[in-house]
Amino acid sequence: MSLKINITDVHARQILDSRGNPTVEVEVTAETETTGKKTTARESVPSGASTGRFEAIELRDGDKDYFGLGVQKVVDHVNTKIREMLLGMNVLEQAKLDRAMVELDGTDNKGNLGANAILGVSLACAKTAAKALDMPLYRYLGGTNAKTLPVPMMNVINGGVHAKNTLDFQEFMIMPVGARGFSQALKMGAEVYYFLRQILNENGMSTAVGDEGGFAPDFEDTKEAFSYLSKAVEMAGYQVGRDVVYAMDAAASELYDEARGVYVFPGESEEKGEEQEIVRSSEEMIAMYEELMGQFPIVSIEDGLFEDDWEGWQKLTERLGDKVQLVGDDLFVTNPKRIQCGIKLGAANAVLVKVNQIGTVTEALNAIEMAKSAGYHTIISHRSGETEDAFIADLAVAVNAGQIKTGAPCRAERTSKYNQLLRIEEELAEDAVFEPEEIMKK
Repeated sequence: MSLKINITDVHARQILDSRGNPTVEVEVTAETETTGKKTTARESVPSGASTGRFEAIELRDGDKDYFGLGVQKVVDHVNTKIREMLLGMNVLEQAKLDRAMVELDGTDNKGNLGANAILGVSLACAKTAAKALDMPLYRYLGGTNAKTLPVPMMNVINGGVHAKNTLDFQEFMIMPVGARGFSQALKMGAEVYYFLRQILNENGMSTAVGDEGGFAPDFEDTKEAFSYLSKAVEMAGYQVGRDVVYAMDAAASELYDEARGVYVFPGESEEKGEEQEIVRSSEEMIAMYEELMGQFPIVSIEDGLFEDDWEGWQKLTERLGDKVQLVGDDLFVTNPKRIQCGIKLGAANAVLVKVNQIGTVTEALNAIEMAKSAGYHTIISHRSGETEDAFIADLAVAVNAGQIKTGAPCRAERTSKYNQLLRIEEELAEDAVFEPEEIMKK
């Protein structure tokens, strides 16, 4: 007889995320049928600022409370419709639970119950199951071969919609590929971050941080931002291109003017004092990335083009795909259907995985499996509006993703993920795997 740990309660509440906006937290309680042991665990749902148009729907109340951003409707959906359906179901049957919630919602984008309602329950069910079995979450999700610690992609300079500065591109990241393990990688990243702050201070530039913990000064352009990173790496005692390499998130969909078919760079125009705005075509965007790669050790470019420009993504991948990791975030939105389309067309070579883009643990795991089967790299990612929950740290190890984006080594909602990975590395001990060379193969 298979083990039954039946759900006895599901309860949601409204809490605050790292931007001070409401989000939903869900507690699931389950009882082991043979022993009567009760187990409760909770998880919370993050929220993005730079969101793809094809993401699952995040429901908000739209009333006067919290400027319309409240999630009491979502809380009610969990505490009534979803709870009533799940009571008595086996918490170990993750796929069945997730499928039942998707069917109850009845829409393609989870717009009825809200992806934030469904995801909160999905995450909490997984955590409750792991706790009931007395297993680490990464082991429950990934099985006996879950052992790879991810290389951190630390967003240490913020721009775009993540910061109110003149940087048009959204994220400038460091990757400590010269480290021998995760703990050393974290140390290296924190040291570079420290010296970056020092250099910015010395030059009279702002060291206020953006949503993801990175600094948000005004730079003249992208090249100047990378130049500052290089200075910080060298001051920290590391070699640029060997010990530390760079990644960037262009978030090009945020810059794209669909009416004109061009990418608009208002910050760069302002910094350079141009009377006319600076715009670039898809071809010019690709050429710019090539130029940047020639000057700086950039190994990963995320959302380099507009999220629905499949033809442009094909050209980008043909030109640069054998030299750099080309990551689809808004392009794929963790959706197996869009990932399958990208694989068929040869667009991008890596998938950014944000569980709240698709709305259930099962669908996220399916997306990861599909990407990996096609030879695409996978990067587990946070959102700009986060909570102290560390689910994605366990998920990254569970699926042996090899890379994680969870912000700068600053702010508790970011460091909670890094700290959880330190614990997992310690627990795995000599079985832990850390493979930065996989990223450098491009």
